[in-house]
Amino acid sequence: MNTPLSVLDRARALTSPRLSPVRTPLISIFIHGGVMALWLVLFARAFFLHGVAAWSTGIAYVIYDTLLLTFVAWKSLSLMRPLPPVATSRPAPTLGVAVAAHNEAAVLPITLTALLGQTRVPTQIVIADDGSTDGTATLLAARYGLVDPGEGNLSEPSPSFPALRWLRMPHGGKARALNAAITLMTTETVMTVDADTLLEPEACAAMSQAFAVSPNLVVAAGLLSPVCSRTASGRFFQWFQTYEYIRNFISRYAWMRAHSLLLVSGAFACFRRDALLTVGGFDPDCLVEDYELIHRLRRYALDRGLDWDVRVIGSARARTDAPSTLPSFLRQRRRWFAGFLQTQYWYRSMIGNRRYGLLGTLMLPVKAFDTVQPLYGLTAFFLLLAFLFGGHVAIVLPVLIIILGKIAIDLAFQFWSVHLYRRWSGDSTTSSFGMALLASILEPFSFQLMRHGGAALGWLYFLLRRSEWGTQHRQGLNAIASKGMCK
Repeated sequence: MNTPLSVLDRARALTSPRLSPVRTPLISIFIHGGVMALWLVLFARAFFLHGVAAWSTGIAYVIYDTLLLTFVAWKSLSLMRPLPPVATSRPAPTLGVAVAAHNEAAVLPITLTALLGQTRVPTQIVIADDGSTDGTATLLAARYGLVDPGEGNLSEPSPSFPALRWLRMPHGGKARALNAAITLMTTETVMTVDADTLLEPEACAAMSQAFAVSPNLVVAAGLLSPVCSRTASGRFFQWFQTYEYIRNFISRYAWMRAHSLLLVSGAFACFRRDALLTVGGFDPDCLVEDYELIHRLRRYALDRGLDWDVRVIGSARARTDAPSTLPSFLRQRRRWFAGFLQTQYWYRSMIGNRRYGLLGTLMLPVKAFDTVQPLYGLTAFFLLLAFLFGGHVAIVLPVLIIILGKIAIDLAFQFWSVHLYRRWSGDSTTSSFGMALLASILEPFSFQLMRHGGAALGWLYFLLRRSEWGTQHRQGLNAIASKGMCK
């Protein structure tokens, strides 16, 4: 007997290169091998050369990052122009929301309050309960009147909130819970929202409008702002992550303009449901199932000549719980980077492949360099320390000049990103030009090293084929609730 999930599994088996591998082209091997060989050569130069050339690893890192920032700045210039009015005669598609939750009873009411308070309340809101053992069942029954549907079943609607339903699944991970919800939902579009994500009141309406305007749209990503605990550590990480997120979303806009956007956060994204079913939904064996899914959708569409589009919607905003301590931050970045490496490996046949347009010839080769970017960054930093404590003044002084120049470039890009983000999103409350300035100066010697450290751990995770996520503690949204910011 064919169950909805088994049909989804078969569709994924036909569209995923992990399950149906294809030959790796020589150009892909050359690109990946080239970036690794270049690092080895540049690193070796530190032991044989004198003067600034001994820091060639750092120079290569600075050149690459500067070129990337230049590309993003160029492709995001259109945000300087007023956004054209959006109008359409097409009706907005029906919208459903799937909230994957595993032991999220502490933050789930905050997320649901925001969803039920939308200016356009979704037609369906499904709590995809991934085998929770923390009192989620009691919460859903007592506060929302939902009756336990039994494992694998969808409950009747809540008596108080007709859009709200409960899907109880055995613990199998976020991807499996979302897949089960997708197969049982009936709306034309499905938004995935993490249980620790708080939507702004207009978020659902903005997503629906985006799909109404663009018939080729299959994935729409919203803008996220990080929220951490109010501890000293939490404030530190929220400060740096705020500007990191702003830069990242400007970067996503730039790649969207190049028709090559791949990075969409499943914490707040909307999908055309029929496209999800066609490619088999989320892959439970990937550490970053949302990122891998976009690769699969892109590959499926380009192989068949389909004009499918992936966009970032500036008017759809949300806040999401972010790591507040160094251990939790490193665990998150370790998982993210290991999942990135998984996906890059599975989709290696697309890298350098002209069949996939700019995605194959530009975006994915850039991602090939990103696989070793943490090695370049950490090597450059520790070589600088070695030169400094070794008394190599002839090397250190010109290197410091290069670093100061790079900080100036980063500062300019930081200001540019904050300015564009404010114009695009209309949000000027989460950023400050003064704090952006300070972050640009301090980041290369603090937060950036933490990012690279997490990514280096991700390499180890990938090579050891580890798959557990690690426990994350939700502190940011609870801080919001305690301040009465969520009504």
